[in-house]
Amino acid sequence: MPLVEHLRELRNRLAKGVLAIVVMMIVAAFFYESIINFFTKPILQTIGCDALFTDLAKQRTGRCANIVMMDLLGPFTLALKVSLVSGVILASPVWLYQLWAFLAPGLHRKEKKYALSFVAAGFPLFVAGAYFAYKVLPTTARVLIDFTPTGVENLLTLDKLLDLITRMVIVFGLSFELPLLLVMLNFAGILSGKRMLGWWRGMIMGITVFSAIATPSTDPVTMLLLAAPICVLYFGAVLLALSRDARRRRRDESGPSDDEASDLDLTPQSIGEMEPVGAPPELPEQAGGPGEDRRRRGDLDDVT
Repeated sequence: MPLVEHLRELRNRLAKGVLAIVVMMIVAAFFYESIINFFTKPILQTIGCDALFTDLAKQRTGRCANIVMMDLLGPFTLALKVSLVSGVILASPVWLYQLWAFLAPGLHRKEKKYALSFVAAGFPLFVAGAYFAYKVLPTTARVLIDFTPTGVENLLTLDKLLDLITRMVIVFGLSFELPLLLVMLNFAGILSGKRMLGWWRGMIMGITVFSAIATPSTDPVTMLLLAAPICVLYFGAVLLALSRDARRRRRDESGPSDDEASDLDLTPQSIGEMEPVGAPPELPEQAGGPGEDRRRRGDLDDVT
């Protein structure tokens, strides 16, 4: 298609994606309180309390916190934010399909197969990481609240709490995408399985440090709950890369298939010494000497 047709198709795809987001945003606006309760209820059950300030000063163990809104426009702004984020997530099948429909005509059959495979594997990995984040949030909140001095009340603003939950869900979800990224680099021929396997010590150390930072809990069980699945996924990616490298090596040794062109060596090579070339023999009309040549200069034979 010409450039104008591509731009027109891109406009139509974007319009459909934005319309789906707006529709799902309106639907989510009617349930935004239920969405907020879904994310904050586990934390409130862990660190929430209804005690008075004078009673808190008498408590020797345990801390609690209350979730509050700080200004008049806070509830309305929060409702818009929650509805917009929920609309983008709920409408993701529509706008992702529109994006795929715009890019797919420019891909080969093999590239389409790889793209669909990576998307099919990446979505459940991200969901698994988000689930782990949702499970460790209560423990993380309890540990952080325990740093509060005795007699001091904790007031958590709801918008900042939801921002923290969103960041943790995204970070955990992306951390589970690390093995998929390594597999993509291997399929592209950038990273070999042998090199990935040689990084196993550094990868385990990095995953453990990341898990300790992402889950600021004092017990090692919570940290291992995040580190162990990522390590298992990493070694699974290494095995997949080694298997693909072995198949690629066997295919290269067997030579190209019947419908595949062989590789040509286009490296420039030296042609050696140049041999002298003798002068061509004289034409018949040139054998008469200079006088004959001047006499025939105006003739058409001079062209030859």
